[in-house]
Amino acid sequence: MELRHLRYFVAVAEEGSLTVAAEKRLHTAQPSLSRQIRDLEYEVGVPLLTRSVHGVELTAGGRAFLDHARLALTQAEAAAEAARRATQPAKQVFAVGFTTGQEVDWLPRATGLLRGELAKIEIRVSSDHSAALASELGQGKLDIAFLRAEQNPDIALKVIAKEPLVAILPSDHKLADRKSVDVRDFVGETYIGISKVPRVLRGVIADYLKRRKLEITPSFEIDNYAMAISLVASTRGVALLPASARHFLPWSVVSRPLRGEAPTIDVAIGYHKANTSQVLKTFLSRIDELTAER
Repeated sequence: MELRHLRYFVAVAEEGSLTVAAEKRLHTAQPSLSRQIRDLEYEVGVPLLTRSVHGVELTAGGRAFLDHARLALTQAEAAAEAARRATQPAKQVFAVGFTTGQEVDWLPRATGLLRGELAKIEIRVSSDHSAALASELGQGKLDIAFLRAEQNPDIALKVIAKEPLVAILPSDHKLADRKSVDVRDFVGETYIGISKVPRVLRGVIADYLKRRKLEITPSFEIDNYAMAISLVASTRGVALLPASARHFLPWSVVSRPLRGEAPTIDVAIGYHKANTSQVLKTFLSRIDELTAER
């Protein structure tokens, strides 16, 4: 029994016709196909098809054989593909991390810098809060990360953009009707603050409120966009978040720019100083294109 016998049998079973299978699927003569099917039935030892003027139908044995024939063909193709992959050199992995929300703006630009390398490498993308990305850079799990200005002596940083903070509000909140929001209007509202985990963002917001001579006690403290937006929607609270949070807003939550000079938080490229990846060197040599395009 050969794989071609199985392919012929499956084609006939699926088409329900020797003629159609021969002409449209297998591109062979019908008499030749009939001989192949007879040889297969002889090998199996039972009839697999019944023939009539209306075409062919599977016997009980044919129905049982069909599932196994399909599986055998699938396994044979998988074996061939595995053999082909084994003879190809493994692609170098280039791992890129993004502070949650940044991938929407920066992933297309990042891959654009490596357009000449894409056929030779495998890019792996992940997202997390900035402190976690800094830790993964330090452990060698990431080659580069789009993150905040985390303090780590082993990580080199290059600031590529300054992202403004915006007010996040329920869509039917009284402040949502305004074109811009004065942070002083947050006083007396349910305020969703930032936990100690996103320490850079927490520091930027604390410094902003201090400069505005405001003390606002958070009702909740969160460490990610999803939780902040969920609490804004469910508690009818307000929050200050980087503008990239707008990519995640449902219909029930809106963003508004802050009145006056809005605080900004740095978006930086980070990489381990000891990383000798040639792909990383190529990326860094073209990094000015990120800021120029921005």
